[in-house]
Amino acid sequence: MAFVLDHPLAAHRLALLRDRNTAPRQFRALIGDLAAMLCYEAARTLPLRPVTVETPVAEAQCRQLAGPAPVVVPILRAGLGMADRVLELLPDADMGHIGLYRDETTLEPVEYYCKLPADIADRPVFLVDPMLATGGSACDAVTQLKKRGVRDIRLLCIVAAPQGIARMEREHPGLPVFCAALDEDLNENGYIVPGLGDAGDRIFGTL
Repeated sequence: MAFVLDHPLAAHRLALLRDRNTAPRQFRALIGDLAAMLCYEAARTLPLRPVTVETPVAEAQCRQLAGPAPVVVPILRAGLGMADRVLELLPDADMGHIGLYRDETTLEPVEYYCKLPADIADRPVFLVDPMLATGGSACDAVTQLKKRGVRDIRLLCIVAAPQGIARMEREHPGLPVFCAALDEDLNENGYIVPGLGDAGDRIFGTL
């Protein structure tokens, strides 16, 4: 179930992200901006509770977030580029980490690290990773979360390929995927086309 961000400010930032000449410092800022926009959409269904507050003028009936605080889980390492901006919007959230790398021969994910809050099963999880290419890493991360009892998972990514969306729907039907762009295809190396290159390398300047 894919939601594609449709907004002029997102389109402008995405164009700069795709540009091979964009430097790491600007690239990180753009990733963060888009992560914040995606977080707004992904958080739209978080529950609210009524509260009464005193303004400088009068009493006001308002609403605040209810229920347990979310958990932000970046898929290492590229997901770290999105996590801080999501945490700015969800300041009461905790953070977990799932470390995966892609086997360059099989293109399948290999897990090397997983550290999550003990009570994560009872909390909404914002899983963040800039690229949803083959879908292997994201699907494996969702599987790890479900093994720990998590029921509410929202995946935020910057660019997705049709193959990644299809695999997510096949392995985890109904899981919401929020992305800034749904691209055309994957190349023979499993990279998104036209994409924006290796997001992790561009975020951390390790090209």
